[in-house]
Amino acid sequence: MDVDAEDRRRRFEALAPAMVDPLRRFLLRRTDPDTADEVLADTLLVCWRKVEQLPDEPLPWAYAVARHCLHNAQRGERRRRRLAAKVAGLAQPGDVPGPEPDGDPAVEAALAALRPADAELVRLWAWEQLTPAEIATVLDITPNAASIRLYRARQKLAERLRKNDAGAGHEGSREGRRP
Repeated sequence: MDVDAEDRRRRFEALAPAMVDPLRRFLLRRTDPDTADEVLADTLLVCWRKVEQLPDEPLPWAYAVARHCLHNAQRGERRRRRLAAKVAGLAQPGDVPGPEPDGDPAVEAALAALRPADAELVRLWAWEQLTPAEIATVLDITPNAASIRLYRARQKLAERLRKNDAGAGHEGSREGRRP
């Protein structure tokens, strides 16, 4: 093994252990456990191949890689589902359901009502606890754009939650009224 290969190996071995658990949590929040493990392996492979490009704080960069790997896996799964549906002749391509959300139903409903890009911003901020600068790295946008978009997405989410809460909390209330 030459010196460069040994340096690459040492650098990867120093950085990878701290990335594995946060990346696994990131992926588990977005997909099922089996897919998360496969995408985690793909992500770590990309990190190994590009170990020289890893920044000093590699986690936001690795989140971006994981996000791309997950999108690739999801595209592949949609292709497999469409093909299976076509071969079986049982369903149209859009009829095959995706994974079920497993969080707070009110928050899940509010996130689902947002544009996908806004929902992803909120998830990166709330679930992964990233700063706007780190979110910018993940999404390949400027830190200023990330900050502005995050602010707007949080406002939209709060609005959705208020609407959902107001509608559910006051519909059947007869408190303070005479029958």
